[in-house]
Amino acid sequence: MSLRDTFLALLVPIVLGFGFVISKPAMESFPPFLLNGLRWSLSGFIMFYFFPFPKKLFKKLIIISFVGCTLQYGLSYSGLNIIDGTSATLFVQAEIPFGILIAFLLLGERPPLKNIIGLIIAFIGIFILSGNPNLDGKMLGVIFILFAAFLWSFAQVLAKDVSEKIGGLALTAWLGVIAGPQCIVASYFIEGNTLDYIFNATTEAWIIVIYLVIGMNVIGYSCWYSVLSRNPVNNVMSVLLLFPITGLLTSIFILKESPNAYAYVGGAIIISGVALILINKKLKNHT
Repeated sequence: MSLRDTFLALLVPIVLGFGFVISKPAMESFPPFLLNGLRWSLSGFIMFYFFPFPKKLFKKLIIISFVGCTLQYGLSYSGLNIIDGTSATLFVQAEIPFGILIAFLLLGERPPLKNIIGLIIAFIGIFILSGNPNLDGKMLGVIFILFAAFLWSFAQVLAKDVSEKIGGLALTAWLGVIAGPQCIVASYFIEGNTLDYIFNATTEAWIIVIYLVIGMNVIGYSCWYSVLSRNPVNNVMSVLLLFPITGLLTSIFILKESPNAYAYVGGAIIISGVALILINKKLKNHT
């Protein structure tokens, strides 16, 4: 990746990791599908004016929006609502091996050996990091997040072709326009009392929604899809291994969770694995 793309890619796990964890307190006011619906609807409303309607790609956008926005985030938020933020952040990392595997099977992208070694090192860190959280009686939440991780990775592979054709900003905008109503309709049938939730939400919950709209979607996903359009999926996916570091720090300082020493050791190992992957790319670009 170029220096610019590396910077944009590194920005993504920071804004997404923070936004994912702070979604948990917002769900005291908004249930998972409704929170997701507000997030995508508002971001689409803000952005779609600037981009022409991609009529020829409409069918693909419907599929991507349903798989990668409505169903995926509905499940991941439902899982986050059940388990603690630290554990949820860790399990989300399953999207990285899923993504590399799917990219290999569907796009023929073969990851270099050093990337594989870096991924293995990072996953050792994730294994250590997951040492302490108490998940007794909460396996449904784990299943939701793991399934959501697979769907997210699959959606990114589908989105790569579209992002190359219309750009990351336009893709984020039109996904919002299409996915937002899907999520709100799903919320109405699954969660009920949609208007009551909206009218009775706290100021704190609305502030979080604003961050999810601006931080995660307008900035985070626009950067993500822009970088994805110019680089192989497995290269970009590797940077998301920084996601648990942001999520861990947010869980500690915002949600006041108390991970044990294994969390800090695991986090350091994850960073080492990511560093190996990125240094490998840098050296490769200079040879």
